[in-house]
Amino acid sequence: MKKESKSILSGKKIAVLIPCYNESKTIEKVVKDYKEVLPEADIYVYDNNSTDGTDKIAKKAGAIVRYEYKQGKGNVIRSMFKDIDADCYLMIDGDDTYPKENAREMCELILEQKADMVIGDRLSSTYFQENKRPFHNFGNVLVRGLINTLFKSNVRDIMTGYRAFSYDFVKTFPVLSKGFEIETEMTIHSLDKNFALKEIPVEYRDRPAGSISKLNTFSDGIKVLKTIGRLFKEYKPTIFFGLISLFFFIISLIFGIPVFVEYFKTHLVKRFPTLIFAGFMLMISVLSMVCGIIIEVVVKKQHQLFELILIRTKRNEE
Repeated sequence: MKKESKSILSGKKIAVLIPCYNESKTIEKVVKDYKEVLPEADIYVYDNNSTDGTDKIAKKAGAIVRYEYKQGKGNVIRSMFKDIDADCYLMIDGDDTYPKENAREMCELILEQKADMVIGDRLSSTYFQENKRPFHNFGNVLVRGLINTLFKSNVRDIMTGYRAFSYDFVKTFPVLSKGFEIETEMTIHSLDKNFALKEIPVEYRDRPAGSISKLNTFSDGIKVLKTIGRLFKEYKPTIFFGLISLFFFIISLIFGIPVFVEYFKTHLVKRFPTLIFAGFMLMISVLSMVCGIIIEVVVKKQHQLFELILIRTKRNEE
C-alpha cells in the first residue's frame, strides 16, 4: 500500500496552502507536521497582516511565505489560487485543529481523479465534543441544513477549512467572498458545477491554549447566511424568484378574493383601494416569475460556457 501511495504522489506537484492571521502559537507545528507527512509538497503560508511574527516563524520552519494585504480569508485564497500552479492543492488552517494523518489520503483521491474536491468532514467525527463554542456548533448545523435543502445534496460539513482540490477546480473557481464565507461558496460552486466531491471523516481538535479564533460567531455567521442567499438567487433563480412570486400571489389572493366575492353578490366594487393593491401584488408576482425564467436562461448559458472553459483548462493542463 505504501509503494502504491508513493507512486501516486511521485512526480506530482503538490501545494499545501495555509492562510494565516496571527497564528504564531501553532504555525511552526503545522508546517513541520505537513512537511513530515507530505515531503513531496511545497508548503505555502500566506500571511494576512499578522502582527505576531507568524511569517518569520513559518519561514524558519521551512515554509514558502507570501503576503496578502487585503484582509480576509477569501482574499487570501483568491491570491493562492491565482498565484500557484499544482496538480493537487491541500488547504488547511494554521491553527493546528486538523490532523495531518488524513493529508495523503486526501491528495491521493485528487491525483487518482476520484474527486475534484475532498472535504475533511469534522462534524461526523469529534467536532461537537472538541469545539467549546456552542453557537459555532449551531451555525454549522444550520448552514449544513440550509444548503442541503436548497441544493438537494447531502454534504456533511459545509464550512470545514480542511480541503483538497484538483487543478481544474482551483483554476475555474471564481472567488467572490472576502472572508470566512469562502468555504460555503466553494461547496455551493462544486455542487452547482457538478464537480466530483468526496468527504472523509477527520478528527477535529480545539485550538490549543493561547490560540484565539478569528471567526466572529455573529458577524461572520450573518455573512455566511447572506452568501447562501446570494448564491441561491444566482444558481437557482427559478426557485428563488418562484418563491417570491408565490408570496406576492398569495397576498394578492388574500386581498383580492373578498372584493370579487362582494362584487358577485352585489355587482358593486366598494373597495377600490383594496382591489388596486391586490392587482399591484399580482403584477409583482408575474414580474418576479418572468425575472426568474429570464435569469434561468442566462444561468444555463453560463453553464455551457463554463463547460467550454473546463475543456480548455484540461487541454492546457495536458
